[in-house]
Amino acid sequence: MKACFLTQKGPKAIGPYSSAVWHGDLAYLSGMIPMDPATGKLVCGGVEAQARQALENIRTVLGEMGLCMGDVLKTTVFLVNLDDFQAVNAVYAEFFGPDYPARSCVEVSRLPAGALVEVEAVCARTTA
Repeated sequence: MKACFLTQKGPKAIGPYSSAVWHGDLAYLSGMIPMDPATGKLVCGGVEAQARQALENIRTVLGEMGLCMGDVLKTTVFLVNLDDFQAVNAVYAEFFGPDYPARSCVEVSRLPAGALVEVEAVCARTTA
C-alpha cells in the first residue's frame, strides 16, 4: 500500500509531489536539490556546497522517516555539468560508505531553481 510522506524539517516541495512515498518496506525519495530548509533558497558556494546540502536534505528526510543513510539502496545523481563528477563524488563519499548504495549519475540541461545538482534515493526499512 502506498503512503505519502511530507517533510516537516527538510525543504518543502516546489511542486505537486510528496517528499517521499512508502510502498511496503521501500521508500522512494523525491529528488532533493540544495535548498536550505531554513531560508527556502539555494545554498551558495558551488557544486560541492550544493551537493553537501542536497545530501543533508536527504539525511534530514530519512531521519524524519526513521531511516538513515545506511538504509539507502540506490541513488540517482543529476548534474548540470558532468565535469563536476569528481567534486560531487568526494562529497558523496562523506555521506555513504564503505557499503555504498548502487548509483546512477547523469548530466541534465537544467534543474529546478537553477540548482547544479539533485539527488534522489530509494531506501529500505530494515527490521531487527
